[in-house]
Amino acid sequence: MNWKRAWKKSLTKYWQLYLLLIPVVAYYIIFKYVPMAGAQIAFRNFKFNKGIWGSPWIGLKNFDRFFSSSQSFTMIWNTLAIGFLSIIFCFPFPIILALLINEIKSNRFKNTVKTITYAPHFVSTIVVVGMMTAMCSPSTGVINTIMLKLGIWKEPLYLMGRAQYFRPMYIISAIWKDCGWNAIIFISALAAIDVSLYEAAEVDGANRWQQLIKITLPSIIPTIVIMLILESGKVLNVGFEKAYAMQNDLNLSVSEVISTYTYKIGLEKMDYDYATAIGLFNSVVSFAMLMIVNFISKRVSETSLF
Repeated sequence: MNWKRAWKKSLTKYWQLYLLLIPVVAYYIIFKYVPMAGAQIAFRNFKFNKGIWGSPWIGLKNFDRFFSSSQSFTMIWNTLAIGFLSIIFCFPFPIILALLINEIKSNRFKNTVKTITYAPHFVSTIVVVGMMTAMCSPSTGVINTIMLKLGIWKEPLYLMGRAQYFRPMYIISAIWKDCGWNAIIFISALAAIDVSLYEAAEVDGANRWQQLIKITLPSIIPTIVIMLILESGKVLNVGFEKAYAMQNDLNLSVSEVISTYTYKIGLEKMDYDYATAIGLFNSVVSFAMLMIVNFISKRVSETSLF
């Protein structure tokens, strides 16, 4: 009964905060939890005229259709390749950028660097792809012009139209666009480190590099681990917008990922039950990876989400 009294007391004292919480709770219930009932379409032969509940139940036939498809392995491989490459290359850059910004002494210059690195995050993905297309044009693109002038390339290359360049272009653009924004959480973690630790290290004769290794990095390791766990759950959730915008007939063999295929099947061909099955498979695998990495992290470093 004590918790009920405490809850009533808290509700009476902070009723304004609970009132502000209502729209957030309503949003998640209406737009996140209620739509989960529609996931059963993956197990039905969905018909518009019969609705979700009236459509016949077909069990795992949609999943069997996906895994027996000749395209399924290629799509899963493409998705995993981009996902793991994003973790390997995109994840460390915000940490490095945060460490570099933390070393800047001038607050004015530090704020300028933050603004410059944050800005690309607010550029539309379509605009980013348009910039890449213009810069990589074989006839007028600045990249081809520079490479030809320096003698690195003997002839212009159509970077956006070659399969072997799709993944590097995807990763490089992701680093440029989101590196600064993703560094915010690490900059906040660095700001929370007790300054007295650095002062004590200086008294003991530690240089900046030793302070970085012995104080800075160990202090933000829990934050790094938590962010890594969250990123591991996104391995199969490759961003649809950029992959679809960069996609063309010349690079389709490496650019066709689960999200773009689901879009084509579900919205273009209106095969909703099959598309739902693919999306559900994607979500289940992502959740499983999140749980596995969280379990390993808890055992190894005692840092986890829950």
